[in-house]
Amino acid sequence: MNKITSLFNIKYPIVQGGMIWNSGYKLASAVSNAGGLGLIGAGSMYPDVLRNHIQKCKKATDKPFGVNVPMLYPNIEEIMQIIVEEGVKIVFTSAGNPKTWTSFLKEKGITVVHVVSSSKFALKAQEAGVDAVVAEGFEAGGHNGREETTTLTLIPMVREQISIPLIAAGGIATGRGMLAAMVLGADGVQVGSRFAASTESSSHSNFKQTIVELEEGGTHLTLKELAPVRLIKNKFYNDVQELYAKCPTTDELKTLLGRARAKRGMFEGDLVEGELEIGQIAGLIHDIKPVENIVNDMIAEFEAATKEVASLL
Repeated sequence: MNKITSLFNIKYPIVQGGMIWNSGYKLASAVSNAGGLGLIGAGSMYPDVLRNHIQKCKKATDKPFGVNVPMLYPNIEEIMQIIVEEGVKIVFTSAGNPKTWTSFLKEKGITVVHVVSSSKFALKAQEAGVDAVVAEGFEAGGHNGREETTTLTLIPMVREQISIPLIAAGGIATGRGMLAAMVLGADGVQVGSRFAASTESSSHSNFKQTIVELEEGGTHLTLKELAPVRLIKNKFYNDVQELYAKCPTTDELKTLLGRARAKRGMFEGDLVEGELEIGQIAGLIHDIKPVENIVNDMIAEFEAATKEVASLL
């Protein structure tokens, strides 16, 4: 056991990212059953929907699982209360100040992990009392840090600053990537895009197929004036770029984005006008398969790569 498997009482140091419109109870429970830590993504759920997913997840697995909570979303007080009422023992927070909810959750006996994009914020999270941090590099899909620091450089810089367990995220979908992150100083990895293209992901089949067809360079980080987000290049993305050519105001960008565009793209399958969030690593994802196979393949490749590296020394 290492620090992450011990902290969460899981078999493998693999955490499934709590991705909006992808991470329902089916995905979370499947990852937990396969030996990792599954996370329900609360960011795309109304409070009553979240409660329903937590209850279904408890029936689908007897293994540990958690909830990812982006703190910039509305109904945060109600969401946290539901988490406590339903007996969730692990919470990953993101997109906000870790001081806001860490003490409240830890007083309830909940293990708290915070997602950061820089060593500065990792240190602040540690000072706030979290049990571990996820350091997410620039390669990651969805909402991203403004620093644009890649995983390769971020992980050792964060490791240098903190003493608590460190989970690497951003650009990790294979066993070799997992080994690389851990050599750089991570105790475990958080995987998003690879699990988005799984049988159990709650996203639309159109979106999953687009992931496996994506080639290198098919994503780009944009909308930095609102909240930086890595998107697949489709018509909506092109519309954003055309608007940028006119030096738009923040309000004009908000108007173009509108409401529920991510749901439209990832959950409803609109590949033209929808917001399609995925990481750069999609260029290495070539199939849609069950979570159990994904985890088993990652571990097998991790173990083989570990032996291969040892043979070179």
